[in-house]
Amino acid sequence: MSEHSREPEPPSAPRLRLGVELERIAEQLRALARAQDELHDLYEAVLSREVGLSDLLELITSTAMELVGARYGALGVLDETGRNLDLFLPAGLSERERADLAGVELPRGRGLLGHLITHPAPLRVDGIADHPDSAGLPPGHPPMRTLLGAPIIIRGRIYGDLYLSERRDGRPFDARDESLLVALAGAAALAIDDARLFEQLRRDAERFQRLLLPRLPSHLEPFGAAAGYRAAVTPDHVGGDWYDALLVPDRACAAVIGDVVGHDLHAAAAMAETRNMLRALLYDRRTSPGAVLTHLDRTLQAITEYPVTTACLARIEPAPSAGWMLRWSTAGHPPPLVITPDHRARFLPAAPDLPLGVDSTPRRHNHTHPLPEKATLVLFTDGLVEHRDHSLEEGLRRLAAIAAARADLPLADLVDALIDEHPSDGHDDMAVLALRAPRDPASRA
Repeated sequence: MSEHSREPEPPSAPRLRLGVELERIAEQLRALARAQDELHDLYEAVLSREVGLSDLLELITSTAMELVGARYGALGVLDETGRNLDLFLPAGLSERERADLAGVELPRGRGLLGHLITHPAPLRVDGIADHPDSAGLPPGHPPMRTLLGAPIIIRGRIYGDLYLSERRDGRPFDARDESLLVALAGAAALAIDDARLFEQLRRDAERFQRLLLPRLPSHLEPFGAAAGYRAAVTPDHVGGDWYDALLVPDRACAAVIGDVVGHDLHAAAAMAETRNMLRALLYDRRTSPGAVLTHLDRTLQAITEYPVTTACLARIEPAPSAGWMLRWSTAGHPPPLVITPDHRARFLPAAPDLPLGVDSTPRRHNHTHPLPEKATLVLFTDGLVEHRDHSLEEGLRRLAAIAAARADLPLADLVDALIDEHPSDGHDDMAVLALRAPRDPASRA
């Protein structure tokens, strides 16, 4: 046989292994690109509070399993002491394996899991049963021979650990697997830290907002009153929603709700200043709601620099014959909602005047509506009904249905129900003020 007709030699074993390894690396890179997009989307969802932090942790675990090619994975979160697992999120278990583990207590941080807690460094174990810190597996647990773990460290403190077990190809975990898991544990630490800081900022903003809001006076008798507020989900959001209620000298009950445009400290300060000035005007002037809002608008524009503000100012006063009369004026604000004792809820339509801070020259209008005894007046800000996916009219319709279904509740519970079951998308502050007219006409004296 000539030299030119010789059959090609089969590739050597090392070349075959190299090709398999390169293909594995390529697949890991493709999986990493997919995982990056998934993690980014879920991370944004966590920050907007559309999903919980546990969803992000579960995705991190499943991503680690996919990148490394592991059959099982888990993420453990430590308790406040940092010595025991408070939360354990396993992944990769089949329905049968989950059924076999039914009733078995979740790990609390002993054995090799405890070793990772007390020795916060990457851990690779080729034989779990042979490790000196191994505590064995509980009854019903699927057999596991190998373990790869990495600590999740946030600001120098151990938050938890990320674990993998059993590569699908049957081989032990290698240095590349360890590097991937360590990197993913670092990404988990950043995401968890951001989520925790986000939640702290949200709580601080809401606490600051609540400090600015008034406490309803305890001497509104014979009227019943309740109010509620919930901050938006944005972490740096300090809203301008406000409300107030008080008895004025002619024994009417005045109530106002407003919303300063903007979501910063300037809006919050303007809200407090506007509320306090309006309270003084209400107590001193026995005038119509429209006249009070006109005077407030002119005064604020003359002596302050404040943002545009919507508001609805109402008075519940004795009617000439029987029952009560509601008088109100609205400055670009959603209409009042009235719930009658027969469980009907309806909005009081009236063309709104301009918001405060736009133009103080046009005359503001007053509106009247008879208010039966035991009827409930609900004032609210637009954050309760606005939704990006449906119209404002649809939000108002849903709110009226919720109010009608909860008409028998005590006022405080009614306010809570309106906020808890709100038809909005939750991306703006929500404030609700409810007043209930007295039952006994003699109490109007």
